[in-house]
Amino acid sequence: MPQYQITVDEETARGLFSGEGGLAKLVEQVVNQILQEQVTEQLRAARYERTEQRAGCRNGTRPHVLTARVGRLHPRLHTARAMSYVREVR
Repeated sequence: MPQYQITVDEETARGLFSGEGGLAKLVEQVVNQILQEQVTEQLRAARYERTEQRAGCRNGTRPHVLTARVGRLHPRLHTARAMSYVREVR
Protein backbone atom coordinates (compact mmCIF):
# COMPACT_ATOMS: atom_id res chain seq x y z
CA MET A 1 0.00 0.00 0.00
CA PRO A 2 1.43 3.40 -0.93
CA GLN A 3 2.30 5.90 1.77
CA TYR A 4 1.17 9.49 1.40
CA GLN A 5 2.47 12.60 3.12
CA ILE A 6 -0.56 14.73 3.97
CA THR A 7 -0.27 18.43 4.74
CA VAL A 8 -3.01 20.33 6.54
CA ASP A 9 -3.28 24.09 6.46
CA GLU A 10 -3.58 26.06 9.69
CA GLU A 11 -7.21 27.08 9.09
CA THR A 12 -8.32 23.46 8.73
CA ALA A 13 -6.39 22.42 11.84
CA ARG A 14 -8.06 25.17 13.89
CA GLY A 15 -11.46 24.23 12.45
CA LEU A 16 -11.16 20.77 13.98
CA PHE A 17 -11.76 22.26 17.40
CA SER A 18 -14.40 24.84 16.48
CA GLY A 19 -17.15 22.30 15.72
CA GLU A 20 -18.15 24.01 12.46
CA GLY A 21 -17.57 21.13 10.03
CA GLY A 22 -13.85 21.09 10.76
CA LEU A 23 -13.56 17.31 10.59
CA ALA A 24 -15.39 17.23 7.24
CA LYS A 25 -12.99 19.86 5.85
CA LEU A 26 -10.01 17.85 7.09
CA VAL A 27 -11.28 14.61 5.53
CA GLU A 28 -12.03 16.44 2.25
CA GLN A 29 -8.52 17.92 2.17
CA VAL A 30 -6.97 14.49 2.84
CA VAL A 31 -9.10 12.83 0.13
CA ASN A 32 -8.13 15.53 -2.39
CA GLN A 33 -4.43 15.05 -1.65
CA ILE A 34 -4.73 11.26 -1.96
CA LEU A 35 -6.54 11.59 -5.30
CA GLN A 36 -3.82 13.99 -6.51
CA GLU A 37 -1.11 11.48 -5.59
CA GLN A 38 -3.00 8.60 -7.21
CA VAL A 39 -3.22 10.39 -10.55
CA THR A 40 0.47 11.27 -10.28
CA GLU A 41 1.33 7.60 -9.71
CA GLN A 42 -0.81 6.39 -12.60
CA LEU A 43 0.46 9.02 -15.04
CA ARG A 44 4.03 8.40 -13.84
CA ALA A 45 4.65 12.16 -13.81
CA ALA A 46 3.98 15.07 -11.47
CA ARG A 47 2.05 18.16 -12.53
CA TYR A 48 3.84 20.00 -15.36
CA GLU A 49 6.56 17.33 -15.45
CA ARG A 50 7.65 16.03 -18.85
CA THR A 51 9.14 12.53 -18.81
CA GLU A 52 9.62 9.63 -21.22
CA GLN A 53 7.57 7.36 -18.95
CA ARG A 54 4.51 9.63 -18.87
CA ALA A 55 1.37 7.57 -19.48
CA GLY A 56 -1.09 10.37 -20.30
CA CYS A 57 -2.03 13.99 -19.62
CA ARG A 58 -4.02 15.62 -16.87
CA ASN A 59 -7.28 17.07 -18.04
CA GLY A 60 -8.46 19.10 -15.06
CA THR A 61 -10.83 18.16 -12.27
CA ARG A 62 -14.55 17.83 -11.86
CA PRO A 63 -16.63 18.33 -8.73
CA HIS A 64 -18.11 15.39 -6.90
CA VAL A 65 -20.29 15.05 -3.80
CA LEU A 66 -19.47 12.32 -1.31
CA THR A 67 -21.63 11.70 1.74
CA ALA A 68 -19.68 10.43 4.75
CA ARG A 69 -20.29 10.14 8.47
CA VAL A 70 -18.56 13.47 9.03
CA GLY A 71 -20.83 15.27 6.54
CA ARG A 72 -20.98 16.08 2.84
CA LEU A 73 -17.58 16.24 1.19
CA HIS A 74 -16.80 17.93 -2.12
CA PRO A 75 -13.62 16.29 -3.43
CA ARG A 76 -12.19 17.24 -6.83
CA LEU A 77 -11.97 14.18 -9.07
CA HIS A 78 -9.06 14.33 -11.49
CA THR A 79 -9.49 13.49 -15.15
CA ALA A 80 -6.80 12.34 -17.54
CA ARG A 81 -6.43 12.02 -21.31
CA ALA A 82 -4.94 9.09 -23.23
CA MET A 83 -5.38 6.60 -20.37
CA SER A 84 -8.00 5.08 -18.14
CA TYR A 85 -7.56 6.51 -14.66
CA VAL A 86 -8.78 4.34 -11.77
CA ARG A 87 -9.57 6.00 -8.44
CA GLU A 88 -9.17 3.95 -5.27
CA VAL A 89 -11.27 6.27 -3.12
CA ARG A 90 -14.96 5.51 -3.68
